[in-house]
Amino acid sequence: MATVMEFTSPADEFPLGSIFETLRGVTVELERLIPHDTLIIPYFWVRGAEAEDIEASFESHAGVTGIRLIDNVDDEYLMRVKWEREYVGVLSALGESDIALLSGIGTKDGWHFEVRGESQEAIGEFRTYCQEHDIPIKITALHALTPMQGDGYELTATQREALVLAYQRGYFDSPRESSLEEVAEELGITQQSLSSRLRRGHRRLIGGTLIPP
Repeated sequence: MATVMEFTSPADEFPLGSIFETLRGVTVELERLIPHDTLIIPYFWVRGAEAEDIEASFESHAGVTGIRLIDNVDDEYLMRVKWEREYVGVLSALGESDIALLSGIGTKDGWHFEVRGESQEAIGEFRTYCQEHDIPIKITALHALTPMQGDGYELTATQREALVLAYQRGYFDSPRESSLEEVAEELGITQQSLSSRLRRGHRRLIGGTLIPP
């Protein structure tokens, strides 16, 4: 059965983490990971800084061979990066394991990742790789994906919890009866984590209801 694991890691344990040394207030959110030949090429968003400051902060990063600005939406900037294959860390663990990255959000306080394995064995292999290579991770949640009402789409338990609570508190109403901060506080998570869960949940719901199979 497909299993989702959430875990945290120190800010400097992921190559992009060095941005927090110069831009303390930014948030970095990985968009997706794409296997490509011998490299993994992710796209990620940066929020909370000006474009020129972002590019300057990425001039020298361990594990990075190149970064460039792709696009921007308001004050969010989409970047593209190539990694060094030899770099050992969370990135290499993702590349060597048969699991998919669902989300990755970083701030100066650390990284929060959500990954999916098609089996518990795949998750176990990822954890073993981290242990054998002294990659510090702290597991915060582990749960199986369960179909909802037989409609052919899946939500994680945390995504469902976030969507339901946000709905109950009037977050989706217009005008809103509750803020992102208030819902996140009730769940005991950060606003960034809640935003990611809502977005991933929306994607799964839309994919399972509005998009033809």
